[in-house]
Amino acid sequence: MPERAVEDLRSIREPGVFIVDDVAFLQERHGMAIGEAIARSGIKKHYYLETRGDVLLRNKEVFRFWKKLGLEYMFLGIEAIDEEGLQKFRKRVTLGRNFEALEFARSLGIYVLINLIADPEWDHERFRVVREWGVELPEVVNISVNTPYPGTESWISEGGRVVSRDYRLYDIQHAVLPTKLPLAEFYEELVTTQQVFYRKHMGWQRLMKTAGVVAGHLARGQTNFLGSLFNLERVFRSEYLLADHQKPVDYQIPLPGGELTPHRSSLYVLAPRGRKGRATDAATERFVDETRMSATS
Repeated sequence: MPERAVEDLRSIREPGVFIVDDVAFLQERHGMAIGEAIARSGIKKHYYLETRGDVLLRNKEVFRFWKKLGLEYMFLGIEAIDEEGLQKFRKRVTLGRNFEALEFARSLGIYVLINLIADPEWDHERFRVVREWGVELPEVVNISVNTPYPGTESWISEGGRVVSRDYRLYDIQHAVLPTKLPLAEFYEELVTTQQVFYRKHMGWQRLMKTAGVVAGHLARGQTNFLGSLFNLERVFRSEYLLADHQKPVDYQIPLPGGELTPHRSSLYVLAPRGRKGRATDAATERFVDETRMSATS
């Protein structure tokens, strides 16, 4: 309920709030109701959230309203830079719509962080193309590795191909599916690509832009933020990623069983109860169903 959201916000002393929802404001009515309750309360915060491009375009008025409330950062899952990549990751949204969503976010003055998915089948040339594409964008670009998670459709279809069942590697930074390149070379390309994206915004230039924030942290004896501006290349290294594959495995994720194209209801740990189990309106229910990833599509 909106009132509960306001109660939670009143209990938070920090100025920034991250809305923990992979697809924020999927339902327009709920997003507006919570936003209006916050506006009436007079609470002033800086908000950060994640959402999908198609949801952003579907519920533009909600995001416009939250921009007035203090929405500053948006993590937007573009996932791929071409239609082929979107289809491979079973994303039921076109490339054009994703970039339309990016332009809309820009028009609101929201700082956008873009996520891309690196496919284990990428080669040197593909990584090079992605680097060139990302460098040209003004936004922060993050790259994660395509990972089939237990309980998802991709686990049913791809789980039998995994090269490791060590649950510690299922963090979207390690490759658990076979790579086209030798694994060491794949990690070299992955790290190089992320470092290229990182250098666009970090280092001394970034430090000068955030001098006030850094000074405030240092005055309170907090040095983590300052260190984070320079430490990526020290801690995010290909040899470290590769070494993780050599560690003793204490727990292995069970392989999927059953058919490769199951009915999607079988993918849930708790069986979905349909409309009775959630307060979505009919239009949102149709939208969710039409844009749901499918192993059979």
